[in-house]
Amino acid sequence: MIVEVITYVGVGALLIVFGLLTWKKQMVSLLHSYHYKNVKQTDIPAYAKQMGVGQIVIGTGLCLCGLLRALSKTAVAWGALIAGLAAGLLLFHRTQMKYNGSWF
Repeated sequence: MIVEVITYVGVGALLIVFGLLTWKKQMVSLLHSYHYKNVKQTDIPAYAKQMGVGQIVIGTGLCLCGLLRALSKTAVAWGALIAGLAAGLLLFHRTQMKYNGSWF
């Protein structure tokens, strides 16, 4: 049980840190190069912000899932995980389509 909580919260915290670095420091190099190779240099700040926020949303969902699993074994924890993943992936998809022209 404790290993599960540490894993969820640890991976979530790591994604939040990567998201902050991507957003605030515009470190798009944390993403795979094919994700940003067609993004115009002038669009990098907006692209980095949206991709960073997506990572933060997914990381927050993971952290919430871990904390809720520690407090109770209900399905609410999985709801937090699914909601975070869905919102983050939707943001990734919209950002990729807007600035890169394709999902891949």
